[in-house]
Amino acid sequence: MYIVILAGGSGTRFWPLSRGRNPKQLMSILGGKSMLQRTVERVLPLSPKRVLVVTNTLQAGETSRQLDQYRDAVHVDIIEEPVGRNTAPAIGLAARIIARHDPEGMMVVLPADHYITDEAEFHRTVKRGIASVLNGYLVTMGIIPTRPETGYGYIEVDADMRGEGPYPVQRFVEKPSLEKAMEFLDAGNFYWNSGMFMWRAGVILNRISEHMTGLASALDSLTFAGDIWELSDLNPQIKAMYHQLAAESIDYGIMEKADSVVVLPGSFGWSDVGSWSALPEVIEQDACGNVIINARDIVSLDSRGSIVYGGGKIVALIGVEDLVVVDSGDALMVCGKERAQEVKIIVQELEKRGLNEYL
Repeated sequence: MYIVILAGGSGTRFWPLSRGRNPKQLMSILGGKSMLQRTVERVLPLSPKRVLVVTNTLQAGETSRQLDQYRDAVHVDIIEEPVGRNTAPAIGLAARIIARHDPEGMMVVLPADHYITDEAEFHRTVKRGIASVLNGYLVTMGIIPTRPETGYGYIEVDADMRGEGPYPVQRFVEKPSLEKAMEFLDAGNFYWNSGMFMWRAGVILNRISEHMTGLASALDSLTFAGDIWELSDLNPQIKAMYHQLAAESIDYGIMEKADSVVVLPGSFGWSDVGSWSALPEVIEQDACGNVIINARDIVSLDSRGSIVYGGGKIVALIGVEDLVVVDSGDALMVCGKERAQEVKIIVQELEKRGLNEYL
């Protein structure tokens, strides 16, 4: 088993704390280890042959530094992308490297910035998917929904006569309206799309050849030196290749088009921690539903439902509800909790204004 961790994102919805050189996955938003380190520690009980972390050149140094402590337990490889091209090129590149050494090797693909509370159940879920992978299926982990969530994509499956799954995919559904999300929850055969996958390296490369010919051609052009795992030797080739590739997700490029795609249901306390508003799912709230992080102390009067990153300062709340307040030292962000997804628009505006020192 090879673990592939996608760790090249910029985490714009966690601005102003998350920046280009220090994005969400490299930070300790939840306290203690970074989210990337938590992801690596989570997979060690699966005894992987290697852990391959796909990141970008800007973040590669810090990524390597954070992972040094695990190199005695497992082989850790850093794959550098010169520019972001979404998930399909990143996964394809990792698959090409693995297949050069072990075409039948099983890949488990995980984002670096997800949170899982029940790691033992996560391990059991991965092991339940192995038989399908060995039989040539593309496996995506679907999270059993617990509420009518409008912030996630969904996958509809054919659940008839198949016990606990995996289930054949009927369709992928974009983020729905609340009304649709309630319908999905009631139907019982819709799962949250987690962005976690399992397959053989050779199988995903075959599907890329069928459905993403440009990417397949670029991957086929890579030449390897004697030591396959000396990945720095590939950097000049990867740089030249990436500047010719279009950005595309593995969902759109492969999963929505390929045959033999199944959903492996899982229920292990998962959250993608996609924005500040997701923190109450993973951090304990006070009696009034406030989440307070990195504050010297808190004084709250008639205030509830807010999320505050205090920057080490005293935090005082008076008569406010459902706010997100983040003090990063050089920037202060205040927004309504229901609009936390729009923080990425602020980042885009800062970029337009040339305020790159805040990115």
